[in-house]
Amino acid sequence: MDDASLPSPQPDGRQPDDRPAIRLDNVLKLAGIAETGGQAKRMIQAGEVHVNGAVETRRKHMLHDGDEVEVQGETFVVELAGEDDVEDDVEDDLEDGTEHEIEDGPA
Repeated sequence: MDDASLPSPQPDGRQPDDRPAIRLDNVLKLAGIAETGGQAKRMIQAGEVHVNGAVETRRKHMLHDGDEVEVQGETFVVELAGEDDVEDDVEDDLEDGTEHEIEDGPA
């Protein structure tokens, strides 16, 4: 393997993590804690959000399976479904007639 095919280190020198991940601000929106990205950003920057027991002020902080998020007195654990899990769930729901709304997002 040549150096050109290796992943670039992050600004702090760490190597990129290839585990499934989601941004903190997106988790707050998906969980219904924040109605908008702007609201999520303000909550995070104000120090109102804890990740794994520590204040997190970076809205782009990447969360992985098992990370604990605490905000507004609520604590929840991040559980990310793998692609295969999502596809299996959709196939099962299609078989039993459950409807799904699929949003197009950036590729």
